[in-house]
Amino acid sequence: MTTLDYRIVNVFTCDGARLSGNPLCVFESGEALDAATMQALARQFNLSETTFILSSRVADARVRIFTPDYEMPFAGHPTLGTAHVCRALGLGGDELRLEMQAGIIPVRASGERWTLQANAPRWREFEQPRSALAAILGLRDEDIGARPLWVDTGREQLIVPLASEAAVRRASPDAAAFSRLAGAAGRSMAYVFAPTAPGRALARFFFTSGNAIIEDPATGSATANLGGWLIAVGQALPCALEISQGEYAGRPSTLFLQVDGEQRIFVSGAVVELGRGRLSL
Repeated sequence: MTTLDYRIVNVFTCDGARLSGNPLCVFESGEALDAATMQALARQFNLSETTFILSSRVADARVRIFTPDYEMPFAGHPTLGTAHVCRALGLGGDELRLEMQAGIIPVRASGERWTLQANAPRWREFEQPRSALAAILGLRDEDIGARPLWVDTGREQLIVPLASEAAVRRASPDAAAFSRLAGAAGRSMAYVFAPTAPGRALARFFFTSGNAIIEDPATGSATANLGGWLIAVGQALPCALEISQGEYAGRPSTLFLQVDGEQRIFVSGAVVELGRGRLSL
């Protein structure tokens, strides 16, 4: 019988509320597990992501990330949450380097607030008509802002600027049509956002799970891709945003995005540990 220790953390928590943010299960060691078992454990916990810590020859730790359905090369809240656990396990201090399929991701902490540095972005144009995108998102043509783009800082996603906060709140994707937003990896997802005040924005992230559309409470990878979008459209740098997400998923979350003058992208948020457990296989 194999015994596995795990921790439950919340990432991108909001105003100190421990039951806010995006939950994550982190297995303290995945050395004894094959990919099929990791995937089965991710289905067992049925959170948006579950991670497994492994040894690395090139970084402080290697991390594998699984949704209930598939493995991911990179994701934001699993990176920050796993870094928090790595520090607690003594695998590093307030500065860590995590090896992932998408590359080595530097992470640092100031207390319970963690920051990752994303990969340099790649982007490509969104080729469908504005009217088609609006219909898929349940919006009007005039709600779509300038230049939606596919952006990839480790995981490609569609970044869609909207014309107003009200449009972000009205977004209601059409489940039957949402498959038309499939990216290079064949998975459909869209991140919509709009400014709400200087230095602040409201965002929502939609993705598919089976035949359903799910709304994510807090999406660090999409926040990093928003940084790539800002670079692509020529936003004056440096710039910083405090982003609210998760209201409509019942998990208010706060994410911080910085893009510096060298076009480096940083995503930050608070992490809290809720509990620990032991599982026997």
